[in-house]
Amino acid sequence: MTGERLRFDGWIAGVGTSSGVRLVVGHWPRSPFGAFSDVMVEHPDGERVLLAPDRRIADFVAATYRFDRVEVVPVAVAVAGDTWAVEAGALRLRLRAGRPTVLGLLLSAVPAPLVRSPLWAALCDVPARLLMPGVRTLGRAGPDRREWYGARGLRPVVAAEAVLDGVGLGRLGPLDPPVAFGFGSAPRTPSLVRVTTTVELAGPGR
Repeated sequence: MTGERLRFDGWIAGVGTSSGVRLVVGHWPRSPFGAFSDVMVEHPDGERVLLAPDRRIADFVAATYRFDRVEVVPVAVAVAGDTWAVEAGALRLRLRAGRPTVLGLLLSAVPAPLVRSPLWAALCDVPARLLMPGVRTLGRAGPDRREWYGARGLRPVVAAEAVLDGVGLGRLGPLDPPVAFGFGSAPRTPSLVRVTTTVELAGPGR
């Protein structure tokens, strides 16, 4: 039996750095929790840290993905044209997005009802894995839920500066190795993805 479906509409920004720290920013203007942003950090040694703005969101995200540590801290994302400024606890990130890619333009033409469909996510899963190793669009999320992503746009991140705990993280780089928060990674190439994410909770009897 199908369970409750929770939809999150917004953007995911994924960037790597020459220090080996990889960052995934979720910016969700529309969600069941209202507007919020969160940041997932993976350190070179594999430690995975969630930066979430309140305990309710932290508990939900930690039950959907895998982390070694969760921090509830103020998280703010300011978007001005192509520039994003992210503040999350001891993290400061500033990035600049380039023009939409050809794939991004094609994705923006997909009708919204189709983007939300798990069938569409399943159809896109194999091409996504072939075009962007590590990326998945459909999978299990935690012990009692599944999740699918419907991309609605794609732009490269062409510049980024990040400071964590007062230390610069170096120049912009790929997400390599792939991040390991869930069943799939963000694209290896630093990217800003417009996305609708659906999390389906287990229904009665499942």
